[in-house]
Amino acid sequence: MRIVLGVSGGIAAYKACLLLRRFTEAGHDVTVIPTAAALRFVGAPTWAALSGKPVADDVWTHVEDVPHVRIGKAAELVVVAPATTDLIAKAAHGLADDLLTNTLLTARCPIVFAPAMHTEMWQHPATVANVATLRARGIHVMDPDSGRLTGADTGPGRLREPEEIASYALGLVAAGDSTADRPLAGRHVVVSAGGTHEPIDPVRFIGNRSSGKQGYALAAVAAERGARVTLVSANSSLPTPSGVDVVQVETTLELQRAVTEAGRDADAIVMAAAPADYRSAAYTDHKIKKTAGGDDLILQLVENPDIVKGLVTDRGTSSRPVIVSFAAETGDSSGSVMDHARAKFARKGSDIQVVNEVGPGVTFGQDRAAIHILTRGGDETPVGPADKVTLAHAVWDAVQQHLDTV
Repeated sequence: MRIVLGVSGGIAAYKACLLLRRFTEAGHDVTVIPTAAALRFVGAPTWAALSGKPVADDVWTHVEDVPHVRIGKAAELVVVAPATTDLIAKAAHGLADDLLTNTLLTARCPIVFAPAMHTEMWQHPATVANVATLRARGIHVMDPDSGRLTGADTGPGRLREPEEIASYALGLVAAGDSTADRPLAGRHVVVSAGGTHEPIDPVRFIGNRSSGKQGYALAAVAAERGARVTLVSANSSLPTPSGVDVVQVETTLELQRAVTEAGRDADAIVMAAAPADYRSAAYTDHKIKKTAGGDDLILQLVENPDIVKGLVTDRGTSSRPVIVSFAAETGDSSGSVMDHARAKFARKGSDIQVVNEVGPGVTFGQDRAAIHILTRGGDETPVGPADKVTLAHAVWDAVQQHLDTV
């Protein structure tokens, strides 16, 4: 694929080097167009070495080739990362005073902006209006991450990670960019992610090791495929995927209520969250103190509801929503991971079950994992080990196939 990587002048320009490497290692032909300001952060030799192509920022270099028109017309994807306040303003108003802004006007392919700027600049009414203008024209403007900025500042405005930008941009092309051509266009899907916390007192809780990475990847991929996505997130600090609505919850009961409510008009519900099976029977409104005699603390636990079984019951005889359960299992003396997973699949009654083995250093918190996708037809498809975006695509492929047959 012919990709144009535009780089505007922000400190986050160094991250664009990693984005360029991701594109080139995937076999894409990348032309880098930095602005003059960007070259003050990362020099032209770096871009040339990483892309294998000469680099220019003005319309006068090799003017006989008419680069300000040729590059844009030949591109199959344009990604601007970082996109600064200035670059966004120029693009929104159709200004063309360098090679990058000219290319943006001549390109007829998907265009993705990954903004990076200070919080005050991102939230300024002028920037808000400019972003709205670009989005109304069909340009994809990712929401920035929230976190550490230049100096000691923190807040929304941080450039998203290169792997997320690459996945989002390439997903648009794979889906045909046009919303009508995306496989989940017009669908509403609900995804749960993270691990619930069941409070014992104001300090302590019962929880698990789930980071939410797989659920967030599922939400991001569903949005790339054109779905309207509601992400019910339990205690995860991950950045919100672009184009996804997030509902924050803490406990299993809150997760159940949020998923049930969001799922009333959903075409699919993917339960990637890890709910705690038990909660404390009684909450103490003050910190429980150690006793002087060192007595053991005994907690009474009560069982939490099985959210997936509840969703299946509420659905009744209807074929919608498609319900996907997750089984995070360990083997033991009574059976293997798959033995326990198959038994759980039978009990829950979901349409699809995603199985993974968990343990110290396995699945939870990791960037790669291996899964098995089980269907009611008896298919068991292994996927991976692979990154969690790749796994998410495999899960949505299975959901899409099911949606197409019911």
